[in-house]
Amino acid sequence: MSLRERVFATMKSRDTEGNFELYVTRTPGYLWALFFRRLHVHPITVTLLSIVIGCASAFFFASDDLRYNLIGMFMLIWANWYDCADGQLARMTGQKTLVGRVLDGFGGELWFICIYIGIAIRLYPDWGIWIFLVILWAGFYCHSRQCGIADYYRNVHLWATLGKDGSELDTSHELRQRMSSLHWNRQEWFEKFYLFFYVRYIRTQERQTPEFQLLRPLMENLPMDDPTRQYFRQKSLPLMPLCNILTFDTRVAVLFLSVLIGHPWAYFVFEMTVLEVLRLYTIHRHEAFCHGLHQKLCAI
Repeated sequence: MSLRERVFATMKSRDTEGNFELYVTRTPGYLWALFFRRLHVHPITVTLLSIVIGCASAFFFASDDLRYNLIGMFMLIWANWYDCADGQLARMTGQKTLVGRVLDGFGGELWFICIYIGIAIRLYPDWGIWIFLVILWAGFYCHSRQCGIADYYRNVHLWATLGKDGSELDTSHELRQRMSSLHWNRQEWFEKFYLFFYVRYIRTQERQTPEFQLLRPLMENLPMDDPTRQYFRQKSLPLMPLCNILTFDTRVAVLFLSVLIGHPWAYFVFEMTVLEVLRLYTIHRHEAFCHGLHQKLCAI
């Protein structure tokens, strides 16, 4: 197979990836995954490396020296390659775990928390305490919800088009039951601990998507070739590029640009306005077609 075909083979679905992600993110990630597979490195180790590199980049964003900023940019791109590599490596080797998925999602959030704090330290002499209030809103509300809903809708798309085995779509109810069955002992305490936070993360996604939550049980047992699933894919597919904008590539491009021009505060404004409007628009469109499809299925 060609390199392009081999990269496709390690991706969840071509539907959820654009050309930019394919060539700039997934292909380098695939090459790193091959490297780590040859060394017999576990995917969780790659995830931890991406967390360390991404968080360390915050030190270089805290400086107003452009040379330091460029190092920080490279480190964040490097961390993102590893973030892609861990999932591709897990699919290559069959070493997929819930712990790995949770760490993978948590890692990206931790990168930006550290970077936001670094930029806040840089801007503090001019902004004072107000910059910390800005990053609290931009980071802990806007950023978290934007990336969370984008990740959720991509998993919903995979669930509808590939089935449960082709998706990582969880429910807070099932995860809560799993958490309740575990005990605070040496073998189970860590899984119970991270499930406590993961349940709340999934619940936040579910609260933003009430119409899909009504539709989901009606689609759960439909065969993969059912026209309802095909219709869902037709309506969901145009939203995947919007979900990609809400996650890494576009926001990082704006972050880099704002740092390069010497006004990193502009990134927070972009996140609180443009990306937040895009989040609400994406939810509106997804909920609208889920509502229509739910009514149609109920009428049958």
